[in-house]
Amino acid sequence: MSDPTPVLTIDGPGGSGKGVVSREVALQLHWNLLDSGALYRALGYMLLEKDVDRADIEAVTKIAHTFPIVFLNDQVYLEDDNITAEIRSERVGAVASEIGVHEPVRAALLDVQRSFAKSPGLVADGRDMGTVVFPQAFCKIYLDASPAERAKRRYLQLKDSGFDVNLAELEAQIVARDERDKTRAVAPLKPAADAVVIDTTELRIDEVVAKVVGIAKERLPAD
Repeated sequence: MSDPTPVLTIDGPGGSGKGVVSREVALQLHWNLLDSGALYRALGYMLLEKDVDRADIEAVTKIAHTFPIVFLNDQVYLEDDNITAEIRSERVGAVASEIGVHEPVRAALLDVQRSFAKSPGLVADGRDMGTVVFPQAFCKIYLDASPAERAKRRYLQLKDSGFDVNLAELEAQIVARDERDKTRAVAPLKPAADAVVIDTTELRIDEVVAKVVGIAKERLPAD
């Protein structure tokens, strides 16, 4: 029997707008939200804090099975520490991408991600939500944008958060991460075969949100 909880997946590379779009779509639909990127970033942050050898996949996987992460009111907590701001750094993001290529790590986090699918529905934001985590989703969206535009968005976001960043270096990091994510053997970054692809390069956030909500409502099962 299929899961009765409707799931809308929104995948895409960093800077495509999927994070803010997913939050707004979840608000408009009054659904739960899964920020899978924050899950991987929180794990990456913990590995850095504990100085864990990231080449030791067995150790990383063990931590992935047990690390004490909590999502509460759009904030991310590791044990009692609010790490919402810290996990948005490019350093943590690079570690998240690095460990995300390993199948045992992804498998360890799979059940955690699927546990978010609760009534009345779920908007799942990530890189493999529609292809791996929720292949049964009734609606799959893939957002994309040019590397230059995505770098500019990340630059402004990080500057607003107090990080000292260089735009050219940021674009180079984004291109490198795209290549790593798209060519990894496990759960590569790509649109699901039945996903609707939206190029957000020239679109405002509210325009993208309207498109996604419209598509979701058209496809939402009548019951």
